[in-house]
Amino acid sequence: MTSSKAEIFAGLHRPGAPLLLPNAWDVGSAVAIAAAGAQAIATTSAGVAWSLGVADGADLGAERVAAVVERIAGAVGLPVSADIEAGYDSVEATVTAVVQAGAVGVNLEDRIGAGLLDPAEQAERLAAARAAADRLGVRVWINARTDVFLAGSGRLEEVRQRAEVYAAAGADSLFVPGLVDLAALAELSAGPLPVAVMAWAGAPTVAEFAAAGVARVSLGAAVAQAAYGLAARATTELLETGRYDATAGGLAYDEMNALYK
Repeated sequence: MTSSKAEIFAGLHRPGAPLLLPNAWDVGSAVAIAAAGAQAIATTSAGVAWSLGVADGADLGAERVAAVVERIAGAVGLPVSADIEAGYDSVEATVTAVVQAGAVGVNLEDRIGAGLLDPAEQAERLAAARAAADRLGVRVWINARTDVFLAGSGRLEEVRQRAEVYAAAGADSLFVPGLVDLAALAELSAGPLPVAVMAWAGAPTVAEFAAAGVARVSLGAAVAQAAYGLAARATTELLETGRYDATAGGLAYDEMNALYK
């Protein structure tokens, strides 16, 4: 079953007709996303961390991430991709844990702490991720995230260079969060790897990303942030005005409850 989901997930990455990949952080968000018609689900490390009571980037660890992936994968019939940040203590052990939990894709980033890893070092880590998945007999989709536009030089040329190295190491796609410039994305899409982007309110539309050749559009932590923002607004409204209008538009109780049956 996992291998067939891996094949389905890989086939959803089509430059110019991108996979639209919402990000979940627990079973509730995952089943709601699945019921809304998503073809696949990714986890968000930030959302998962917040739901477990820790800050993003505070080293969730393979065990906690795999436990969340296992619950999500067990609750939905869709391919699930796991955000494993930089791989925690061991890339091999983390990939093994999340694939055994049901993931058919992983995001592996090239930033640890405040700085970016050397491309050659990250290539070794990507190769280790591929080897770990291969040992399990699953053709996991490896989304190589580079933080050049979040914590590095911000130069497109560096992204292109990293793309070449990461492709040779076995990555399946290149994820460049922070970059939504359509001309730059079109240049990258002509390179060695399909390109994934992270979108947020005000970013280009899916149609515009598709025209630039993008193969995957995800929302990162945006859905989790919106949910927590709603919790804050509803509370403020209750305390300050005695009203409850902010809660309008939620999923009906019976509808949400039925998703678990």
